Amino acid sequence: MKPDTATLLARLADTLETRLPANGGDPATSYSAKLLARGPDAFLKKIGEEATELVMAAKDNQPERIVSETADLWFHCLVTLAHYGLRPEQVLDELARREGTSGLAEKASRPNQ
Repeated sequence: MKPDTATLLARLADTLETRLPANGGDPATSYSAKLLARGPDAFLKKIGEEATELVMAAKDNQPERIVSETADLWFHCLVTLAHYGLRPEQVLDELARREGTSGLAEKASRPNQ
């Protein structure tokens, strides 16, 4: 049986928390720990790379690559959340809050940044 999305994301986040340097994550044995130990420059660069690869896969109309590159992008976003002490549940809560609201209306309601 397939886990629901929220459960899967929570499990991945729990694992990533164990990879944080403060929690003993070992960069020699874990890719996630290596990214987290190197800091934001490392994983933010990966987000840029994965986003670009997703765009290229979509432009080339390659469904399997689109799925694979989206998974890579989401993973690196989860690494980012872990680094900043945030959880995917917070992102899901934000998406739920926005559900049913026009994207144009939602964007117009944001304070100037």
